[in-house]
Amino acid sequence: MATPLKLRRAGAAEREVEILAIVDSMVTTRIDGEEMSASLTMLTDGSAMLAIGDHRYRIIGHRQRNTVVVAADAMSAEFHIVEGRRGAHHGGLSSPTVDAPMPGTVLKILVAEGARVAANEALIVIEAMKTETTLSAESDAVIKRVHVQVGQRVDHGATLIELGPVPES
Repeated sequence: MATPLKLRRAGAAEREVEILAIVDSMVTTRIDGEEMSASLTMLTDGSAMLAIGDHRYRIIGHRQRNTVVVAADAMSAEFHIVEGRRGAHHGGLSSPTVDAPMPGTVLKILVAEGARVAANEALIVIEAMKTETTLSAESDAVIKRVHVQVGQRVDHGATLIELGPVPES
């Protein structure tokens, strides 16, 4: 899985959150060094039910660039990603993969394998919890491989597109 994300809630302390595993509907995380498991069940309205021990929370979330907005029951919060994955950097790539920021469904694939893309160019659109999210290239790159198809369900952290460096001229 990815390197831990460090999230900061406005007016609150920084938290380190790492997704350790997602198997079926079970999510194992480590939050500030403490490991915990939860059950995540997607609901038909696009939200999800998160069960931690005897407690159940209806949640909905959305990530856009460096912000994650989460609502759980009556609580809502906006988190800013202070530090994200530190994947291998190849030939100036910001990240060698485009990964699903949350579980969802692939709506559109906007690029083909072998295509050259520019920084901030839209690559793929996924839908999660009735919200469309367009994922873009973080830097100039070449599409090495598209790992998904339109209509496919994906888990959080799943690799959607593999990128390669732009060949030097």
